Amino acid sequence: QVQLVESGGDLVQPGGSLRLSCAGSGFILDEFSVGWFRQAPGEALEGVSCVREDGSTYYGDSVRGRVFISRDKVKNVVHLQMSKLRPEDTAVYYCATTDHLGSTWRDRYDYDYWGQGTQVTVSS
Repeated sequence: QVQLVESGGDLVQPGGSLRLSCAGSGFILDEFSVGWFRQAPGEALEGVSCVREDGSTYYGDSVRGRVFISRDKVKNVVHLQMSKLRPEDTAVYYCATTDHLGSTWRDRYDYDYWGQGTQVTVSS
């Protein structure tokens, strides 16, 4: 059974850092593209970052330079390291995976499996 579980969300002060993790079970995460999305209350789902099967990485404009995506092949996990966090980064963060990612990594409909989400709150 394919399953994704996010972890690492927390309450953090502006300027702080967090590392989110997306753990896969029932499949080898390294063989799939993995995307991170977020959704703030009342807002649309937003693409944050993605790593393709070939290792190519992508970042949303609002987080570029502050976020780094990486794979831990041994643990079957994809991490999202976030730094210099801002209040506007507050959202539920989801990871998702697919083996048929199109040219636009932000297209949510390309992703087949989703985790349940982890809450990130940036506030003083």
